Amino acid sequence: MVSTGAHGTWPSPIDAALAASHDGRPEYVGAVGEELWWTEPRPAESGRRALVRRRADGTTTELPAPWNARSRVIEYGGRPWAGTERAEGGPLIVFVHFDDQRLYAYEPDSGAAPRPLTPVSATGGGLRWADPRPQPERGAAGEIWCVLEEFTGEGPTELRRVIAAVPLDGSAADDRTAVRELSAGQHRFVTGPEVSPDGRRAAWIAWDHPRMPWDGTEVMLAGIGEDGTFHDARPLVGGPEESVPQIRWDAAGRLLFASDRDGWWNLYRLDVDGGGEAAGLCAREEEFAGPLWKIGLTWFQPLDNGLIATVHGKGSTTLGVLDPETGRLADIAGPWTEWAETLAVRGSRVVGVAASPHRAYEIVELDTATGHTRVIGAPHEDAVDPAYYPRPVVRTFTGPGGREIHAQIYAPHHPERTGPDGELPPYVIWAHGGPTGHAALVLDLEIAYFTSRGIGVAEVNYGGSTGYGRAYRNRLREQWGVVDVEDCAAVARALADEGTADPARLAVRGGSAGGWTAAASLTGTDVYACGTIIYPILDLTGWGTDETHDFESQYLESLVGPLAEVPDRYRERSPITRTDRLATPFLLLQGEDDPICPPVQCERFLAAVEGRGIPHAYLTYPGEGHGFRRAETMISALESELSLYLQTFGIDRDDVPRLELRK
Repeated sequence: MVSTGAHGTWPSPIDAALAASHDGRPEYVGAVGEELWWTEPRPAESGRRALVRRRADGTTTELPAPWNARSRVIEYGGRPWAGTERAEGGPLIVFVHFDDQRLYAYEPDSGAAPRPLTPVSATGGGLRWADPRPQPERGAAGEIWCVLEEFTGEGPTELRRVIAAVPLDGSAADDRTAVRELSAGQHRFVTGPEVSPDGRRAAWIAWDHPRMPWDGTEVMLAGIGEDGTFHDARPLVGGPEESVPQIRWDAAGRLLFASDRDGWWNLYRLDVDGGGEAAGLCAREEEFAGPLWKIGLTWFQPLDNGLIATVHGKGSTTLGVLDPETGRLADIAGPWTEWAETLAVRGSRVVGVAASPHRAYEIVELDTATGHTRVIGAPHEDAVDPAYYPRPVVRTFTGPGGREIHAQIYAPHHPERTGPDGELPPYVIWAHGGPTGHAALVLDLEIAYFTSRGIGVAEVNYGGSTGYGRAYRNRLREQWGVVDVEDCAAVARALADEGTADPARLAVRGGSAGGWTAAASLTGTDVYACGTIIYPILDLTGWGTDETHDFESQYLESLVGPLAEVPDRYRERSPITRTDRLATPFLLLQGEDDPICPPVQCERFLAAVEGRGIPHAYLTYPGEGHGFRRAETMISALESELSLYLQTFGIDRDDVPRLELRK
């Protein structure tokens, strides 16, 4: 029986602990012989990433704590493991251990603990590794070719990156000189090398400041000598205004790549020896790739029979199988509406990570010969009755100048409660991070935490978001803090004007770049009654000089404009210089060990707010970096956020710890 209750007061079985326990998703799936391996989050174990093994018989095990398979290259990391099947039987796995960032070799059937392959450096952030590629035939015992990130000083931008070869015999564990450098270091950023089927060539993706990889990259091609060295490296495709986020060789030795040269990340094929132009394989106004936030992401994989498995879509994604000769694309059937940027192939089988608004991310296998799909790892299990899950609606709103704004609307939903007649629900506008990113349409128990209590959520894929082509992505060029703020406000106002949301009870929240948008919204509009600002950017001038990591250290050159040319723009848009316009309560959440958005930004912002009488709270979490990973942190953050809304919106409930707001 459905009863009436004020929005925000509804009882819910989805508490903060449950939401935290289901945070994160599997990543970096790969095949090693007949086995599959991937990484999985463990929020209850201080947020480590477990390396999971699925044997041919379907049984699974994992490399136990304290091992944490996670790279810190470009701080966001990248593919942290690779494996090969040894001639004598059994897999050999190489992975990056987060705590010391060393590469380790692991022979799971030997009973031995992982052994280090690389040394520890005392300089800066040490030696870091990502995107490993096994080369079992190179050297006396084989090698791993991967990205090496090496600090040359103590500053966050004092480093270099090259493609390097690490011997598998352990000779480099205490000897940096045993690591062979393969690329010349002519680019600031590189991915791991793709070796051609005949072993004669290597290709990789590279780019330089001030470009980000979704702005422009180059595909480099080099010959591989008999001694395993690279020679005659040259650019093959790409450029300053062409983003190539992934490459692969097909079985015939032709290079497959994704490029947005025609406005969308579509697939192309190039005969490297033929000297002709690259051929488009399936021209569509859809994305067949995405932004390269981590090194080694995978949106497509060639199969042995010449077909190509590919994640593609506009807004949301599906898995399809492309015939490159005819351009025919056959999509799979199934309950999944979003596929992550990780694919592996085994013969005619494709394995990926997929989710939907009603299913969390799980490992899915497609048999391309039969079209049959099955879940083979991290299976979704309903922790509560699915009747408490929200029912999202994908919508397109109209923004300033008539521009389109894409969003997902999660109305309050409860199987046994409804709001009183005439009472409109409060809504929280969620701004995603990046800002070159995307809010995926998937089951998120953090959203359900609010909607099941009677508070609506609107995820806004504002101008600058990925998934809608390069022109939509480029709307944010030099307009960060303008377009994103306007688009979020336009969605909020539209929901209020149409009678969906209470105009007096609107909030905004976001993390990282979304934290910037939340703070810029509170200091630049009068739309919101309060906001939650999570590990944010608050001072553009500081962040654009020496207060962030190398990867994004010149990101603002495109998002805001060249600092040397428009310094006033940096000051005028920064929330830290507009605190006199702040009139609403806010919550600041910050990891104490965040190298990307450091606590100093929050501390300066709070100093500027001091004495203004604005109710606020500032919570910091030791051991947390950029993106909360520990269950206890996520519980505290979620309950504090809800308490802010309860107090601001005048909602009475006593089952959530009260957040102390100071003035």
